[in-house]
This record gives sequence, C-alpha cells and structure tokens, in this order.
Amino acid sequence: MKLLATRRLLRILRVVVRYRLDDLLLTLPLPAWMRVLRFALPWRWLPRKPQQLNRGAALRLALEDLGPIFIKFGQLLSTRRDLLPPDIADELARLQDQVPPFDPQHAVARIEEQLGAKVGEVFARFDVAPLASASIAQVHAAQLKSGEEVVVKVIRPGLKPIIRSDIAWLFLAARMAEKASADARRLRPVEVVSDYEKTIYDELDLLREAANASQLRRNFQDSPLLYVPQVHWDWCRHKVLVMERIYGVPVTDLDTLADQRTNMKLLAERGVEIFFTQVFRDSFFHADMHPGNIFVATRTPWSPQYIAIDCGIVGSLTPEDQDYLARNLIAFFKRDYRRVAQLHIDSGWVPAETKVNEFEAAIRTVCEPIFEKPLKDISFGQLLLRLFQTARRFNMEVQPQLVLLQKTLLNIEGLGRQLYPDLDLWSTAQPFLERWMRERVSPLHLLRNLQQQAEQVPHLSQMARDTLERLNQPRASEPQHEASTSNWPWRLLGAGLIAAGVSQGLLLAPAAWSAWLSLGAGLLLILRR
Repeated sequence: MKLLATRRLLRILRVVVRYRLDDLLLTLPLPAWMRVLRFALPWRWLPRKPQQLNRGAALRLALEDLGPIFIKFGQLLSTRRDLLPPDIADELARLQDQVPPFDPQHAVARIEEQLGAKVGEVFARFDVAPLASASIAQVHAAQLKSGEEVVVKVIRPGLKPIIRSDIAWLFLAARMAEKASADARRLRPVEVVSDYEKTIYDELDLLREAANASQLRRNFQDSPLLYVPQVHWDWCRHKVLVMERIYGVPVTDLDTLADQRTNMKLLAERGVEIFFTQVFRDSFFHADMHPGNIFVATRTPWSPQYIAIDCGIVGSLTPEDQDYLARNLIAFFKRDYRRVAQLHIDSGWVPAETKVNEFEAAIRTVCEPIFEKPLKDISFGQLLLRLFQTARRFNMEVQPQLVLLQKTLLNIEGLGRQLYPDLDLWSTAQPFLERWMRERVSPLHLLRNLQQQAEQVPHLSQMARDTLERLNQPRASEPQHEASTSNWPWRLLGAGLIAAGVSQGLLLAPAAWSAWLSLGAGLLLILRR
C-alpha cells in the first residue's frame, strides 16, 4: 500500500511539473514562508519554456492525465461555479469521461464472482466486447434466459486502493491550500474533496444506483414525459447491475431527431417539466443528467419521451427547502428583491443578523442588468448561480442539496436551448411553480397533513397513558399522601397541555409545531413532578 501511494505521489508530481500547476498556486496571495518555498523546488531551478496554456486548460489537461478518479473530481469541481472563477469552471466543464475499457475477462470474472454462477448459466447471450466504458464501470450487452435484452454494468476492478490513495492526496493538497491562502479558504477545498469522497463511494455501490433507478421509474410510471429502464433485481449485486436495455436516440444527435421529425419545442419544454416535477412533486431528482445519460424514444416523435439512465447520483430537498426555493424563484422573476433577501434570511441560508437592505441592494445590482434582456434570452440557471454567488458575499453557508440542484438545472437548461434555441424557460416553469404553490395551501393538502397528524395520535395516547400510570406510583422516599397532594396541580396542568397538544395536532395540522410544544411542555411538567 505504501509503495502504491509513493508511486502515485511521484506520478502526481510529474503531472504538476508538466502542466506547471505550481505556477497556478504561486499566483495566489501566499504568506511569505510559502513564497520562499518556490526556490526550494528543484524543477524550478531549470530553464522553463513560457506556459502556452491558460490556467483552466492546464488544470483540465492535468486532471485528464492523472486518470479516471481525478477526471471525476474535475467534473464535480466544475459544478461548483459558486466557488470557482468562470475561466476555470468553463474548462473543467469540458472534461469527458471517456476511459479505455478494462480487460473483458476481468469483467466476466467479477460478474461470475458476484452472481455466484457462470455467465453462460445466467445469460442466453453475453457480449464480451463492452458497449460503453466510464471511469467507475463499464457496460456489456446481454440477453437473459427469459429472452429480455439487458445491459450488465460492472465496477472496475482494483478501484478502492486507487481511490483511497487519490482521496488522501487530495485532502492533503486541500488542507495545505486552506492554510496557505485566504482565497483558497474561500473556495473551501476540504469541503469540496469531502463531497467528492461521498459521491464516488456512493457510485461504487450499484445496489444504491439500482434502488435510485427503481424509485425514479416508479415516480414516472406510465408517464409520457420520462421512461426509466426496469431493474432486474434478481441479478443485481453491489458491483454488478442488470437492467433493461433501451434503444433511443442520444439527445445530442440533433440530425437524427430532425430526420424523424421530432417536435423539438415540445421536447425542450418537457425537459423543463421533468426537472420541476422531480424537484417539487417528488423531491427526488436525477442529479447527473448530462447528455450522455439522456436519450429520446423513437416511438412517438410528435410527442417525444425522454429516457434516463445512470441514476448513481440523485438529490432531494426538504419541504422547507422546496417552499423557500419556489418562493425565491417566483419573487426573483417578479424583481421583488426585498422578498428574495428576506427569504434567504428566513430559511437560514444566510445569517440571521444580515441586514436586509444591504442584501437587497446587492441582489438588485447583480440582477437588474440581466433583466434588461428579452425574457427568452435570460438564463434561468445563470440567474440562480448569480443569486448564490451574491449570497456567498453575505456568508451564505454551502447548501449541498442546492449545489446538486444548480448543476442539474444548468444541464437541463443548456440541453433545452440546444434542442430549441428560443426556449423560454421561465414561461415554461412559472405555471408549474405557481400551481405547486397553490396546491400547498389547497384543502386536499391540508387534509393530507391532517391525516399525517392523526396517525401520530395512537402513539401520543400511549405516551400519555404510560405517563399517567407513572403518576400513580409515588417515589419510595416520599409519603404517598404528601406526594399526591403537593404535585396534583402541576400534574393536572401537564395533562391539560398534553390534551391541548393532541387537539392541535388533530385540528390545526399546519401549526403542528405548537402541538408538539404543548405536548413537550406537558410531559416535562408531569415527569418532573
């Protein structure tokens, strides 16, 4: 393991020297002791040609040279436009996950080890040549004995030691950067590496991806908007995933889509609708919807349907985040900057002591120039991005769920405008958001809340019964008569608060917090007495 780590470090240093990433580091405002270190680096004693690449391109090429783990890290880093300079973020967004396939015999061996059976016993046909290859896994086409056409996704062998080593070096570099520069601390490199570590380890578990795909398929069952392939659970393991093979047109193949007379305007609008349905209706959204993961069904080009694959990364929002985000977006496009500022403070996304007037003025300064453009030329994703960047100046805490959301929205909007350049994302999204907000206060929604509160009543009743039984058992150190006479008023008050809490839970579902407050206070009084 130590030998592997040492070799990996030497490889990293070679790439750093080759692409002159030390020059990129030394452009930062470093402390004096760090600036002196430049003279201690042996390769800087030698004559060096002028750098031909800009800093973003140099960083991108270095990550590509370091292999799949660093490529994946660069892809994740490119989504953090709230932290990165635009030139670096634009270059990293160009990273392609095109990795040479590994030995098919290793794939077969891993499949057989995971399934506990020979490939010929499970599949009527198995294509040894891979269908596709990526940094984490590769995919083979096959056919089950029952006749269904499937794809078999298998994790690359030997990844974990490489990941552990690379993550360790990334953490070391991140900590050094945070100690060396205030600008680096603003970018929160340790937090970025930590997010990446969680993401990549999650992607190594194909049962998690299978569960995500199954959930997304259920959410869009029989929907004309989106189709998700069926998972064949009998043949899924932690390192092997078997699912239905789909046949569709890659969403970026515009010529083929045009040849089959696909309704491009409707296709672009449905992409927006799918995104908002996932975020607000289901609170479960595919967070890796780059063009390589999206296809278009060929059956009904006049009413096009998307097909989504690779559900390794998903995101979700709490009901509170959903509510604040919807209100923010509506206020944002109505240019109600005071409302946007207040919502950020109310949600806790920025500190409570933030001055609303100053925050409102900062948002107005950033957004007003954008709104001078025609509405169809306004980038919805860029607006959200600018909003987050402005909030960052007011110490907005990083919200990981919003970062995933922003990444997905930028992907969807970019794709939509590629399919139909005149896509007016806001006019497509506005009716959905306003309808969702109305449904939040509809009688049906309130009844659903009431039902959820009512489901808690048996539990609360049991708690109250157990508590009252305890009341009838005086402490051994206290005479029975004295205990009952000295504490009965407090017990009566506690019982009344419990009753009030249960009543509020039944009758006033939207004010559930007050019900729990009454219950808590009542139980506390009784138990203390």
